[in-house]
Amino acid sequence: MIHSLLLAAQSNIVPVSLSNWQTMTIITASCIVMLLIASRTVDRPHDGPKMPLPLSSVLFNDISVPAFLGAMSFGHVVGVGLAFGLSGLLS
Repeated sequence: MIHSLLLAAQSNIVPVSLSNWQTMTIITASCIVMLLIASRTVDRPHDGPKMPLPLSSVLFNDISVPAFLGAMSFGHVVGVGLAFGLSGLLS
């Protein structure tokens, strides 16, 4: 029973047909957008050591290292979802 379910799930997988630079661009853009959003919406973005980013105080609101890592992680999750979702449109 489980074996047949796995075979049925495997047959419906759509291969990602984006080129490497398109996927990289989508993930990079989503990481930067998530960093901009997180620096303004995190409850306490200044707890912990500060991230040494250029224009940190102006653009990124002096975000801390834990908030930066969380924003980058969520940016990668959103970026991979966008890359899979846009693979049919951009190919």
